[in-house]
Amino acid sequence: MDKRIETFDEFWPFYVREHKKKLTRQLHFVGTTAALACFAGGLITGRKLLLLAAPVAGYGPAWFSHFVIEKNRPATFKYPAWSLMADFVMWGKMIAGTMDTEVETVLAMEADERVADPDIRPNMATDGTIN
Repeated sequence: MDKRIETFDEFWPFYVREHKKKLTRQLHFVGTTAALACFAGGLITGRKLLLLAAPVAGYGPAWFSHFVIEKNRPATFKYPAWSLMADFVMWGKMIAGTMDTEVETVLAMEADERVADPDIRPNMATDGTIN
């Protein structure tokens, strides 16, 4: 991705594409849920260790899924605030049962954009040369 993303509305499709595989999304869900549980438990009990464990519980499964399953870099590295926001949006959509459809929609829009782009031809290499 070359152009710097300026808004969350621009970021969301990028985030969704980086979470194409269902197992990646499921591991994010587990991590986000565990992070919320640690955070809430820490606030309720006053145990600071639980508060400190929240980011590890959240990011551990998520980063594992990116490096091992998706084979990409977590969006957190470049866009930490929007990535955290998007994690919660995805978490909510997974609870609502709409995230799989969201992924299909974003990927279909991306495919439509590629078809509509006159500068991209099937016989053109990524460096712009003709094969």
